[in-house]
Formats: sequence, structure tokens, C-alpha cells
Amino acid sequence: MTRLLLYSKEIILAKGLESVLRQVEGFELLPLCSTLGAVKEEMTRSTPDVMLLDLGPEVTFAVLSEMKQTVNAKIVLWVNSISTELAFQAMGLGIRGILRKTLAPELQVKCLQKVHAGELWFERTLVDNFVSVRRVALSRREGQLVQLLAQGLKNKEIATFLSVSENTVKVYLSRLFQKVGAKDRFELALFGLKNLSIGQGAGMETGHEGDGARTCLRSLVVDKPAERVGMAAQLPDPLRSPAL
Repeated sequence: MTRLLLYSKEIILAKGLESVLRQVEGFELLPLCSTLGAVKEEMTRSTPDVMLLDLGPEVTFAVLSEMKQTVNAKIVLWVNSISTELAFQAMGLGIRGILRKTLAPELQVKCLQKVHAGELWFERTLVDNFVSVRRVALSRREGQLVQLLAQGLKNKEIATFLSVSENTVKVYLSRLFQKVGAKDRFELALFGLKNLSIGQGAGMETGHEGDGARTCLRSLVVDKPAERVGMAAQLPDPLRSPAL
């Protein structure tokens, strides 16, 4: 029996999925949650096997991390669409699947069954895109610099904010261009904006440097150089299920 906890603010759509699941043997539906507060309350009362979470702006990486630490449930993100960067970050966090709302009901059921059985559910087109991206780990200082650059600050302003010299900022930028593979500060800023948009708090951490706590990127998900894409390692077979 799969104990399923469904979170969504699209009540009509969620009720529709619930009506489908009630006709399938092996599912026990926990009360539908329309707020994160209700999800947390239900998590303490019940022990869900699978959690299907509607991916809205309130479902941040910080929220997902807290849920994973609180309950031993397999989490699937329920989405209309999703970027390769966000999917890659979600996989790294331990999300077990990404399910599109537009899929046929039988495929949505199949996803939940396979995830409960221990498999992963990432569509083939999405998985194929994973080989064209890579994760670049950043130091706390590098993460702060990229975030400030993404906000449009100039070198002098960044230096003031970080309490370092302008020359130090230039040295960091030069190293980051090479590390990330960015051609210039504009492209590096675009990488920063793209990663900062992966949900509030995505890939972020709070540090304690200088005059107080600052928030910074832990990593960037960026495109691989073209010559390296063909050398990407093969992903495990479960990742390629289903073949859509």
C-alpha cells in the first residue's frame, strides 16, 4: 500500500488526480494539502511513502531539504514545465521524480508506482539534457561575488560590499571566468541569474563573513563545453524510465 501525500493549490486538478488514484489498487490517499503548513502537520500525523508536491514559488530548496530531513518519504515534483537547471538541482537534492501535470492519467499513476518501488522518474528528453550541463562548486566568497554581479553591481561596489580591494575583486573574477567557462562578466552574471532563479534559496547557503551573515550560491549549473558533451557518462537505466 502506497501512502500518498499530495500538495497543490490547484484544488480541482488535484481532486481529479485523487479520483483517478482511488480507482487504482494499492494507494492510500492522505488528506489533500493546499498549504505548506498543512503539509507539515500531515507529515507529523502520518508517515507518507510518497509525496507529490506541486512546484510553486513557495516550494523552495530550503523547504524541500527540511522535508527530506523530517520524513523518510520519496518526493516527486508535480510541474507544468521545468528547466534543465532546476531539474538537475532537484536531482542533486534527492528528488525521486519530476512529473508533468499534462501527462495522461495512466502515466501519472505509473510514475507514483515506480517511485514507490524505488525507481526514478525523469523523462528521457530531460535526462538527455542533463549531459549538457555540469555543476561548478563555488567557495563562499565566489558565491557572494557571483550573486552581487548578477544584481548588476560594479567592481567598486562589490569590493565595498565584501570589504575587499577592487583589485581583489578583479582577481576573483578572472579566476571565476576560467573556472566557470564564462567569456566575460556579463555571461557570468547570466549564469548567476539563471541559478538564482531556481526557486528562492536554491543552491544557497548562509555564511558568516565580515560584518554579518550573507547569503551566497554554493554552486552554479552551467553548460558543458561542446567538446565534452559527447564524453558524458551514461546515466543509470532507471533514469531513462519511462521512454517518453
